[in-house]
Amino acid sequence: MSGGTKRIVNRECGRCSEAEGLDHCHGTLILHTDGSAECTDELCVREIEARHQLIVDCADLIEGCGCAEWLAEAYSRAS
Repeated sequence: MSGGTKRIVNRECGRCSEAEGLDHCHGTLILHTDGSAECTDELCVREIEARHQLIVDCADLIEGCGCAEWLAEAYSRAS
């Protein structure tokens, strides 16, 4: 930008501005093999799929997950 002027971009959440009170979360929901779930947003109050746009299986995490490793080990012993 010329003249040293900074442009501020407002990246407001479309779901937040659509309707007041729309129940959603900005975190990523992680689904575990034991059926439990956790969210990356520490302020998340309900860890259910309907509230999250981003949902991943714990086995897909870069660092892995202990429950996914345990399940794979159990399957390999059973076969």
